[in-house]
Amino acid sequence: MTVLKWFRYGVAAVGLLAVSAQALAADPKATPPPVTVSIITTQKEDLPIMNELPGRIAPMRIAEVRPRVSGIVIERVFTQGSLVNEGDVLYRIDPEPFKVQVDSAKATLSRAKAAQLRARQQADRQRELRERNISSSQQLEEAVAALAQADADVAAAEANLKAAQLNLQYTEVRAPISGRIGRALITEGALVSSADKLATIQQLDPVYADFTQSVNELRALRRAVKEGTVASISEDEVKVQLRFDDGSEYPYPGRLLFSEVTVDTTTGQVIMRGQFPNPEGDLLPGMYVRVLLEQGIQRDVIAIPQQAVQRDPSGRSQVYVVKSDGTVELRTVRTGRVTGNRWVIEEGLAEGERVVVEGFQKIRPGAVVNAQAWKQDPNQPTRTANRADPGQGSPQ
Repeated sequence: MTVLKWFRYGVAAVGLLAVSAQALAADPKATPPPVTVSIITTQKEDLPIMNELPGRIAPMRIAEVRPRVSGIVIERVFTQGSLVNEGDVLYRIDPEPFKVQVDSAKATLSRAKAAQLRARQQADRQRELRERNISSSQQLEEAVAALAQADADVAAAEANLKAAQLNLQYTEVRAPISGRIGRALITEGALVSSADKLATIQQLDPVYADFTQSVNELRALRRAVKEGTVASISEDEVKVQLRFDDGSEYPYPGRLLFSEVTVDTTTGQVIMRGQFPNPEGDLLPGMYVRVLLEQGIQRDVIAIPQQAVQRDPSGRSQVYVVKSDGTVELRTVRTGRVTGNRWVIEEGLAEGERVVVEGFQKIRPGAVVNAQAWKQDPNQPTRTANRADPGQGSPQ
């Protein structure tokens, strides 16, 4: 039985081989099935020109807390690192010497007013006597002059009293602006004067972002606007964003305030300033950031995913294009700037062409493919700033 069983298996195998041989003989040009690739169809669109520029955060307002009078500090009122409001008391200076000055100024004013009263009475008496021709004109003139002198003495005494009262008020050192106060630079018991800095207050909501851009980039942009290849946008419509060192983006957009009209002679850079809200205090003075600045709109351009672009040994940019007959063509293109995760194609592609994005590792020029629409991974990170293509080449 065993021999008979193996004989039957052998006959079946020979039969299968015979059938396969007949099939190959019937179709000697049989080809493997088409490779499935993912493609996108090119189309013209308007893309914003977003430049990524280096910058640093600066406080909107900054004030050094200094005393207006000299004296001994007897109390520090504020909490270091806290938020303070304009007018809050920060330090107290010993007020006793200034109280004495106020009392002295009040006494001087009282004495001056008493002398003024006597001078006025004397002037009135001399005026009455003169009308009755009892006193001379010289006596009247002297009385009037004495009254004027007394009036001046009263005015001076009042001014001295106001100055003494102001100095007494200045013994309470108050916050000149609202903001976050730093560390205390003076302790209780220190003798201070107007030359001493007691603390620093910075207003951090909103904040400024100062950044620079090459004057050559600005000239190239303005030239493109004149040529009509780039549409300009008004300063009110300019979009400004921030990006941190770790690549994360700041959630609150800002606005462009101004651009300097002079160029730094040492760096060839133009300084610009933007303003950003800072409700959560994430932006700190001196922090390094990347500023994403929209400076124009490029009209009718073609952009394809970066992963669709390959490099040949000489560094030229190439893409696979699916032709109408289902075969692929390897084409050399010229790439421009990067916008998001896409290259802008300056030359080599036309609108409506199908470009292979995924699967080109399994194909070669002339291969037949099964083209399917490409679906982008939603978790793929994106970048919005422009940068040059380090290996772009000219089309052949």
